[in-house]
Amino acid sequence: MKKGKALRQGDTIGIVATSSPVKDAESVERAKAELEEVGFRVKLADTCFLNYGGYLAGTAEERAAALNRMFADPEVDAILCLRGGYGSPQILPLLDYSMISQHPKLFVGYSDITALHTALGQKAGLVTLHGPNAAPGLLSGTERQTREWLIRAMTDPSPLGRVFQPADEALLCLVPGEACGPIVGGNLSLVAALMGTPYELDTRGKLLFLEDVGEEPYRIDRMLTQLALGGKFDDCAGILLGTWTDCEPNKHQGGFHVLDVVKNLLVPFQKPILWNLQMGHGFYNFALPFGVCAYMNAAEGVLQIEENLVEPQTGNHKW
Repeated sequence: MKKGKALRQGDTIGIVATSSPVKDAESVERAKAELEEVGFRVKLADTCFLNYGGYLAGTAEERAAALNRMFADPEVDAILCLRGGYGSPQILPLLDYSMISQHPKLFVGYSDITALHTALGQKAGLVTLHGPNAAPGLLSGTERQTREWLIRAMTDPSPLGRVFQPADEALLCLVPGEACGPIVGGNLSLVAALMGTPYELDTRGKLLFLEDVGEEPYRIDRMLTQLALGGKFDDCAGILLGTWTDCEPNKHQGGFHVLDVVKNLLVPFQKPILWNLQMGHGFYNFALPFGVCAYMNAAEGVLQIEENLVEPQTGNHKW
C-alpha cells in the first residue's frame, strides 16, 4: 500500500469539497485559519466555494477535477476533505487512480468520504485516514482529545499503537476473539450504497469498521442485511462498530435499538466484535487508519494499529 508523508510544521494541507457544500464562505475561512493556527499552510480548492443544486459542492466533474489537482499538486503535502454530506460516489469514475497512486498523500475525511476511502484504497492502493473533516474547524469543531489524536496520526511516522478510548465510553465485547488485518469500511450507508458497483468494499481478511448517523434501527437492519447477503461478514476477520448517533427508534418506538439489531444480525457470524469505538458522528471522532495492519482482541477491548500510517520525512525539521 502507498503512504503519504508525515506532516511537519509549515507543510501544506489542501482542503477540497468532494461532496456537499458548507453553508457559507465563513466556514471555509474558519477551517483554513484554524489549520494555520496549528502550524500548517493551507491551499483551498475552488469547490470549497461552489454550490450546485443546493446539496453538491459543484458538478461531479468539478469535484473530481479538484481532487485530482490536489493529488497532482507538488505543493500539497496532504488532503483534508471540507465536509461530508452527499455526492462522493458520483466522482469515483472520474478520478485518475494511476496518477494518485504515483503521488501518494495523506487523505483525511469521514462520513460521505467513505466512498473515497474505499476507492482510493482499492483502486490506487492508498492508505487513508478516517477522521474529522476540515469544517467546522480543527480547533472549534473537534473535542480536545480527538484533535490531539488526529494531529498525532498526521504527524507521527511510527505506528499509532493502541487506539484511544475515553474513560467515559466503555467498549463492549459482543463476540470474543482475536483478529488481525487492515481496517476498511466507514459509514454504513455508503458501504451499502457501493454494493454491486465496481467500488464495492472488499472485506476479505479485513477488520470491518462501521458507523452511522440519523438512521433508525430498521434502516440499519436493512443495510446490515444487505452486507450479510453480499458475504461481507463471512469474508471479514473481525468487526469494529463505532458510534451510532441519533439512531434511536422513532418510527417503531419501543422496538429494537441498534445494539439489538447488531446482536441479531452480526453475532451469529461469530467473528470478533467490538462495540462503541468512539469513531464517527459522536462527541468524539478518533482518527482510524485504513489499509494498515491492525490487531483486535475483543474480550480485552483492544484495538491496536501495528503499522505506520505515514512515512517519515528526511531532514531535521521536526513538528
